[in-house]
Amino acid sequence: MTRFFHDTVLGKTGMAGARTALIAGDQALSYAALAERTNSLAMGLAANGIGRHDRVAVFLDKRFDTIVAFYGTSRAGGIFVPCNPVLKPQQVAHIVNDCEARVLVSSRSRIEGLGDSLKASSVRLVISVDGLPDDLDKKLPYGARACLWSDMLLSTGVMPSGPLCETDVAAIFYTSGSTGMPKGVVLSHRNLVVGGESVSEYLENGPDDRILSLLPLSFDAGFSQLTTAFHVGAVVVLHNYLLPRDVPRLCQRHKITGLTCVPPLWMQLMQVEWPDGARFGLRYFANTGGRMPREVLTRLRALFPEAAPYLMYGLTEAFRSTYLDPKEVDNRPDSIGKAIPNAEILVVKSDGTLAGPGEEGELVHRGPLVALGYWNDEQRTAERYKPAPGSLPGVILPEPAVWSGDKVRMDEDGFLYFIGRTDDMIKTSGYRVSPVEVEEALFDTGLVREAAAFGLPHEVLGHEIVVAVVPADKSSFSEEALFTACRKVLPGYMVPARVVLHDNELPRSPNGKIDRKQMASELLAEGMEKTA
Repeated sequence: MTRFFHDTVLGKTGMAGARTALIAGDQALSYAALAERTNSLAMGLAANGIGRHDRVAVFLDKRFDTIVAFYGTSRAGGIFVPCNPVLKPQQVAHIVNDCEARVLVSSRSRIEGLGDSLKASSVRLVISVDGLPDDLDKKLPYGARACLWSDMLLSTGVMPSGPLCETDVAAIFYTSGSTGMPKGVVLSHRNLVVGGESVSEYLENGPDDRILSLLPLSFDAGFSQLTTAFHVGAVVVLHNYLLPRDVPRLCQRHKITGLTCVPPLWMQLMQVEWPDGARFGLRYFANTGGRMPREVLTRLRALFPEAAPYLMYGLTEAFRSTYLDPKEVDNRPDSIGKAIPNAEILVVKSDGTLAGPGEEGELVHRGPLVALGYWNDEQRTAERYKPAPGSLPGVILPEPAVWSGDKVRMDEDGFLYFIGRTDDMIKTSGYRVSPVEVEEALFDTGLVREAAAFGLPHEVLGHEIVVAVVPADKSSFSEEALFTACRKVLPGYMVPARVVLHDNELPRSPNGKIDRKQMASELLAEGMEKTA
């Protein structure tokens, strides 16, 4: 049985090793070659004093080197930390500093873009895949150094021992929280391995599948494309998404059989022309990161008549949680389905008891996919990871379950339906966005005195980000200047779509806090009146 994350690659020997594991552009990499590079990087890291429990931040677009960085770090016993390539310097710096990364793997242009943000970090080794920036030594912490990726792969020496058991930490995935900057979800080797096994089981993946990787690898659903494919020896085609029209061409060229997207991406892809070779080649298409509008689902099923539709729900804290069997899509197109293999999903009411059919409650996930908590954040971990109802009373240390913060209901047949969030998180373009993080960026501009961010329903995005602000100087305030300042420090998906101006102060709740929900409700009501 595969116990460790990196074994899904290193375990492919003999005939399987000759099979293609990855494709990027016109290049292909076999499982044997991927395993060789993985071992080489592990030895290179060990030769530089990097080993068990050391964090390695990977700030790259999709390429072979990115995958090798993940698996090589794992083989060395370290903990890899994917950084979304669309993040701005301050978000990357937060991740690097929060997890106290000792290594940063990136490219010359990205390292240059980070400026002086690494100066006060814990990084001791910077590895560039394509050249070192000028004067880099002046921008690194005292005692840190930089080297080339090619030199790391040439290292020789003793192979490191690696992780010792499957509950060792393998990765930290950063996801936005409702109270500030992104928080690190700590995932074990068992989490990643069982996640790959479970998802590939219900997707019925096999060695003949060819999966197109469109979603970011820092996103749990995007990373799942690797774990599910490598579990069965399938092919992953890496693609840095830019234009919708490129996707059908790639699907036809590489004979793609599996494609997973978030709703806004599906909406873009169904607007472009699909050749028959791409349309009829798909064995399945899957949706995650938000509810699939029924009209979109209908159009996609017509577009891909031979493909089975999989509607999925997941959260980084437990990787994947539910899926709707394609056989049930006609009967329950609005459902998020039932628990994936090797997981139990409960619906828990506010009084701690289990909800009955039709009753609302919080989705609670238990099983081996439940993560180890939040990195260096005992309070948040205690809030989100708690024993599930029904735990055996005699167990001194009960198994933790993850309380999702999502409201759902279950029908008479056990199928689940998503209702909404129990906190202030904004779900847009498949991302969870912290309103506080957006607000902090607004304050940093110096253009506003008060600010509140919240989400409103949007047909394409899921939610659009709306900000209510009180200008610092009403006479000189410019919405365009605020948007421009936000674009400099926030990824595109976090930039507000709308600004609502207030003269004196924002609405408060009885306890004195800014009332985001009241403002969102008022804007929704105004919108309904206009359309009435």
